[in-house]
Amino acid sequence: MQISDLPYPDPGVPDARSGPRFLWWLGRGQLGGQAKSLCWGLLHFGGIAGLPYTVGLGIDAVVDRDGARLLWVGGLIALLGVAISVGDAMLHRTAVTNWITAAARVQQLLARRTAELGSALTRRVAAGEVVAVSTGDVEKIGWFVEAVSRFLAAALTLVLGCVALLFYAPTIGVVVAIGMPVLALAVLPLLPRATRRADVQREKAGKATELASDTVAGLRVLRGIGGEELFLGRYREASQQVREAAVHSARMWALISAIQVLLPGALLVTVVWYGSALVLDGRLDVGELVAAFSAVATMLYPLRHFEEIAMAYSFSRPSAKRAARVLSLTRTDPQAESGTEAEAGTEPVVVTEVPRTPSPGGDLYDPETGMLVPAGRFTAVVCGDPDLAGRLAERLGGHPMDAAAGPSVLLGGVALDELALDTARTLVLVQDKDPVLLSGTLRELFDVPASGAVEAPAALAAAQCADVLDALLQSAPDGVDDPMDARITERGRSLSGGQRQRLALARSLVTDPEVLVLDEPTSAVDSHTEARIADGISALRTGRTTVVLASSPLLLDRADRVVLIHEGKAAASGTHRELLHGDPRYRAVVTRETEEEQRTEVEQRTAEEQRADEEQRLPRLESVRTEIEESA
Repeated sequence: MQISDLPYPDPGVPDARSGPRFLWWLGRGQLGGQAKSLCWGLLHFGGIAGLPYTVGLGIDAVVDRDGARLLWVGGLIALLGVAISVGDAMLHRTAVTNWITAAARVQQLLARRTAELGSALTRRVAAGEVVAVSTGDVEKIGWFVEAVSRFLAAALTLVLGCVALLFYAPTIGVVVAIGMPVLALAVLPLLPRATRRADVQREKAGKATELASDTVAGLRVLRGIGGEELFLGRYREASQQVREAAVHSARMWALISAIQVLLPGALLVTVVWYGSALVLDGRLDVGELVAAFSAVATMLYPLRHFEEIAMAYSFSRPSAKRAARVLSLTRTDPQAESGTEAEAGTEPVVVTEVPRTPSPGGDLYDPETGMLVPAGRFTAVVCGDPDLAGRLAERLGGHPMDAAAGPSVLLGGVALDELALDTARTLVLVQDKDPVLLSGTLRELFDVPASGAVEAPAALAAAQCADVLDALLQSAPDGVDDPMDARITERGRSLSGGQRQRLALARSLVTDPEVLVLDEPTSAVDSHTEARIADGISALRTGRTTVVLASSPLLLDRADRVVLIHEGKAAASGTHRELLHGDPRYRAVVTRETEEEQRTEVEQRTAEEQRADEEQRLPRLESVRTEIEESA
């Protein structure tokens, strides 16, 4: 896989049982790239390791006054220089390719999982954690994947260098062969502690990122309630904890780096001291001593990759753990809601999608609440609890947040959980309370999968977006005459809340799904606009199933059927006016009656009934008294 071939046609099914397993799965998926990087690394490091021996041969040729051999050694040095240059360039190229392709694979996997889970993802995992995984953690994971091949090349070069020195100068080669493994493994006892400190740092940094993301997302609300300084103080405290953890971790890595400098220096001193003594005794040639010293000096370069791979693994392991946690979430995984991770050695939960399709025009039924939405009707749903309304909207759209909550919603008698994901998303569309507008032109905003039966102008008219089009044209640069070519800023920040809400509604109407679920689609508009929007939705969605979760009388009065959800169950159904006069629970939600007002109304009704009963009994008592007087 080359960078030009990205994105992957299919990123594959990851092994998300744990962080190390996920890293191993990524490495196995890039064996070709790892092999290329390993070969170029061997060429580069091998060329560096071969220079000392050629220099030693050149010194021996000078001592022996052998011009032909010196010329041959010069050509060999030039060849090694070419090998070092080409190997370094190609090693860097293949390593960066491995890094980017691994990071791209992880990002594709995260994007696919986000699309599968929908808005339920942020209820299972903090939004800040998702941001941290898809940004910084992806880079750390890619770093480790690309560092593996360079580490293997460096390790093989060290082994081959020690073996070559044993054959070239056995007397001094024994010292180097013993010292190099000691240098490579000297920091091994310190790595667990350094890894733990790095884990703590990454954990605290992740929490700080989550806090910052959540604070920025809710900044307007915080300013409105005066909680801005409180959350800023919490972030300052979290950032100081990150700083302290980073300093604590850096001290350990500084100690490891110091050992990596001190011990090689000690080995060089030992080689020079011992080799000089051997030269004086006549047991070692000057060229062999120079070659041995140069070999040790050059082998310190690939030795640095031992420290790098340790750092890469220490920083990538917690990142891979977080990525695996997000990727292990499934549409019907009960462990995902509780936040627990799969036990080691257990297979990840895989949801098998049965390619079934409900017959067109089927009713929508929720077994959990007992609510039935007739096909082709405009049905309004009233819930006293806004959170319950949001959860119900997610269930109706096939986005279960808790697999243990109950059976799946049925469309035409077929469970949404049993449908292929693309099919379920095509049949049922849910627009939540806070829809998102991406930056781009209005034409790009409406470039969504749709049936083609509803054009953008009709949807904009139904959603009462005339003033929104005028506002976009006014803010558009000169030369833009068509509002469809006007640009929308990120998240539609240049528009008001009601304008953003109406544009999102128009986008949902354009898709023209078989079932459209709208959660409070007019909460940010005035009553006159709301009434016109209700009429527009009703006219445009004629013959299509539409579910609106709302408590506004203007919307409820235009619905064909209204269902009251009380204490998690469908308690009553009928038209708005029927329920308003016949069900006090419905009237309490719609008219916002307080408990005291309800109690007063009940007392008044009871008093009226008692007065009516007394009025009916008085004539009867009077007639009985008259009969008694007449008989007496």
